Amino acid sequence: MTVVTPLSSVLLVISASVIGSFGAVFLKLGAAPMQKGLKYILNGRLLFGIALYIGSSIPFVMGVRHGELSVLYPMVSTGYVCTMIWSRIFFGEPITMPKLGALLIIVAGIICINVGGR
Repeated sequence: MTVVTPLSSVLLVISASVIGSFGAVFLKLGAAPMQKGLKYILNGRLLFGIALYIGSSIPFVMGVRHGELSVLYPMVSTGYVCTMIWSRIFFGEPITMPKLGALLIIVAGIICINVGGR
């Protein structure tokens, strides 16, 4: 039995990864007030980051429902690529050559797995 992973599943999993990457940004933003003490653990940014992480599971589950997990799950790593970009935009973090090289390897791996899964 050959299972073909539909493009809709790929797009759902990638969108889940993008949502999750924004969750990481808001977790970092929400963690900053905690430097003043743990009583600041409940703040809007932190709660929104948690909600984004939980919310990202909805399109993920919808995506893996109809495709090959071995093809779709590696696409979660697109979140690393997005997080690197958001880190640069929101926090001014540098994108160094080693980081860029690692991102290119991730993207190449995603492409290879997706092409091999069709």
